[in-house]
Amino acid sequence: MSALKRNQQKNINRLLESFPVVLILGVRQCGKSTLSKELRPDWKYFDLENSRDFDFIDSDIQFFLNENSSSIIIDEAQELPKLFRNLRGLIDKKPQQCNRFLLTGSSSPELIKLASDSLAGRIGIVELGTLKVNELNSKALSPFYEIFSNEITQEKTIQFLKSKKTSSKKTDFIQNILKGGYPAPTIKNDDLYFQDWMENYFQTYINRDIKKLFPKLDSIKYRRFISMLSELSGNIINKAQLGRSIDVNEVTVRDYLDIADKTYFWRQIPSYEKTKVSSVTKMPKGILRDSGLLNFLMQNSTREKLIRSPNYGQIFESFAIEETLKGMNSLAIGKWDYAYYRTKNGVEIDLILDGPFGTLPIEIKSGTSTNIQKLKSLKYFIESQKLPLGMVINNSDKIQMISENIIQVPIHFI
Repeated sequence: MSALKRNQQKNINRLLESFPVVLILGVRQCGKSTLSKELRPDWKYFDLENSRDFDFIDSDIQFFLNENSSSIIIDEAQELPKLFRNLRGLIDKKPQQCNRFLLTGSSSPELIKLASDSLAGRIGIVELGTLKVNELNSKALSPFYEIFSNEITQEKTIQFLKSKKTSSKKTDFIQNILKGGYPAPTIKNDDLYFQDWMENYFQTYINRDIKKLFPKLDSIKYRRFISMLSELSGNIINKAQLGRSIDVNEVTVRDYLDIADKTYFWRQIPSYEKTKVSSVTKMPKGILRDSGLLNFLMQNSTREKLIRSPNYGQIFESFAIEETLKGMNSLAIGKWDYAYYRTKNGVEIDLILDGPFGTLPIEIKSGTSTNIQKLKSLKYFIESQKLPLGMVINNSDKIQMISENIIQVPIHFI
């Protein structure tokens, strides 16, 4: 994996120049350790899941930090919560000195709170996902994301996008959807290894990570919950119905959703609230973050099974949303957010991006073309919110206008 360049590299280097500590967060096995070592190959490396490293640091953490006050990588920092409190005292002795510690963390709902509370103003936080397609193919991030560097306008944004050439083999892209982005099984390109790796990964997540974080949790019911959740990726979640299916109450379903989200297994997508429409649905919607793991859980082991799946549209949507958000996360554009929109009257928008660039509503369709008649919700939202532009992401082969203010963008350009 050492040859793969990650989109977040520039961001992490920028934050290290601005903060004493940078924390890379993400799901297990997404490449955090590898990236840390590549960014700072000369720094000392400690892994807190290694018993020797853990005991060495834990036995006298103050002595450790006095001896290692700079140029240090500490992997799986959530294993030692007191590390953050002790780092604060060390950093405050030389508050202007940046580029000192690079930490990684995964599968810990309390990690962000711990880092933010103990190291507020002293730490930069970055989220790293599994491999985005451009990273897997050793290509630069798509110029698509340049549109978010400025305010989105009908004339300039459309002109910029239409000036870009797109090229990709859609069959290869479907294979990307099938396999997802976990580095180890994707790069090896061995179907049997892929299935074995995914099975082991899922078992480890349920039987080790979750049990360690939540020892009182019913792991059998949580496993059933995750399996059912995979079928609901891209859909609005009815907590009461889901709870009845696994014999738990709505409060437990809410807790399970929160756990899955904060361990980077599931991404909760909030309802869009910057609207005066009173009939907006507030029920949670979400996606299983990695499409390879999603297909494994749904037993889509081949390309043929994937494209014949009755859930192919939802799988395509989940993949497109996560690909888009991975790209957005690598940008230095200030505060931005994402949401979905649905009313009780059936008006629905799959993804809404909102930030300094404005508001961009996006519909996602798995077909190679999209009829304007299928975009009534998008058209209504653009008009009601007085927006300059809406977008359709689909499996087409070129960027083109579908209507006066709706532009089609192929999935392979995202």
